[in-house]
Amino acid sequence: MSILLDVKNLGISFGGLRAVNKFDLTIQKEQLYGLIGPNGAGKTTVFNLLTGVYKPDAGKVILDGKDITGERNIEISKAGIARTFQNIRLFKQLSVLDNVKAGLHNHHPYSTLSGILRLPSYRKVEKEMDDRAMELLKVFDLEKYADHQAANLPYGQQRKLEIARLSISLLITQIRLPITRISNPVVLALIAKVNFLMINNYLMSNSLIRFPSRIVPLRNFNLSKRCR
Repeated sequence: MSILLDVKNLGISFGGLRAVNKFDLTIQKEQLYGLIGPNGAGKTTVFNLLTGVYKPDAGKVILDGKDITGERNIEISKAGIARTFQNIRLFKQLSVLDNVKAGLHNHHPYSTLSGILRLPSYRKVEKEMDDRAMELLKVFDLEKYADHQAANLPYGQQRKLEIARLSISLLITQIRLPITRISNPVVLALIAKVNFLMINNYLMSNSLIRFPSRIVPLRNFNLSKRCR
């Protein structure tokens, strides 16, 4: 099984605080991983380092053989890594369909002129984006809300919409779930949907993984031993 993401000796300090120190992580293709740890262990900081929000002061991040250490977050997103946040970040005044289409802006470009003039190239790309977005909405049972404003969805469905948008064209998807705000059945349903995406090549897997196949615990700002 080949390596998709290889993180070696990653670290960052804020003033005198070493927030993440010597963080190592190897993610194989066709695998689902979980990162756990108490408050303050550095989980969010690791996410920010991997997605370009912060630049590490030590270590390397290799994505599918390419060194992306210190790249801007837009370049990392184009390379195939993106994330959700603990608080939902949707375009709440846009429709459900348009929220998912927003995740395709790096992958289905057309010129400003073709968009203004509604040229055939614009209509072709928009049709491709509509079809792709509706495909993902069906996976998450949201297709009947395609024309609804995202702000009008219940919390659990807004979370599903965010994951659908995130997973539309990525290699690595980092999902933060605030378990205290979502009921256990909703969490299990979200995990099932992520598994479905992996099975059907929407994300990065061809095999059934019902729960994270690897758990990586963080403790005292360091990576502790990896557990299965």
